[in-house]
Amino acid sequence: MRVITLTTDFGATDWFVGTMKGVILGINTQVQIVDVTHEISPGDTRGGAFALAASYNFFPRKTIHVVVVDPGVGSQRGAIAVQTANYFFVGPDNGVLSFALSREKIKAVRQITNEHLILQPVSNTFHGRDLFAPVAAHLSKGWPIQKAGPATKGFVKIDWPEPRRRWRSIVGEIVYIDRFGNAITNIDPEALFAPTESPCEVLVKHNRLCQLGSFYQAVSARKPIAVLGSSGFLEIAVNGGSAAKKLDLKIGDAVTLQRKSLQNPSSS
Repeated sequence: MRVITLTTDFGATDWFVGTMKGVILGINTQVQIVDVTHEISPGDTRGGAFALAASYNFFPRKTIHVVVVDPGVGSQRGAIAVQTANYFFVGPDNGVLSFALSREKIKAVRQITNEHLILQPVSNTFHGRDLFAPVAAHLSKGWPIQKAGPATKGFVKIDWPEPRRRWRSIVGEIVYIDRFGNAITNIDPEALFAPTESPCEVLVKHNRLCQLGSFYQAVSARKPIAVLGSSGFLEIAVNGGSAAKKLDLKIGDAVTLQRKSLQNPSSS
């Protein structure tokens, strides 16, 4: 049984997600549909790209990942199906697939144009139902990706902000805030200081914020801490609370990780 995952900004209030599942099951009843999340902020392609990248490789090989965060629906933006060495990806060509695809060996990228694979007439406001769901369903039945449409060499990419390592500090930024209010940064283990180096602390907006710890309750209740989270990136959290609310953190805020012995952040 093949697996199809769904990641969208549709939420759970309306009929959109259920309708996509109905289309998929109408084409292939022998498929398992998994909801990754439907709570991406409306139109937040970068947030959708991060959610996909944080989750896609925990699924079995040949899983088909469908992502619909599509503020350009009905416009001239492309629609693509991608086959990599391990997975399939289906969605709008607006960068929402790009973080995950940057980690994969790409075998084929196809524009979705085959009218025999999609629902007719195609709505200009619901390509999740009319394009992406049916294409994913046909792929789950073993249809070759070449049937989706003509090959294309590239796809739209969202720039990933690389952290900057200096002599005694690492400067990154907040790239995602989860429902608990944890502020996830772009600082990954490869960018972190070696464990033998002096203890580190985190600064945001040039203010000393918290220490670097191993788990959320390494500090007392309602106190901030930075930990290496399950996404594989450093995140700022508050034990028992929302770091985003308590500390007024936003996506794009600069985050500096520095050794405690460094007193003046501006000298890094």
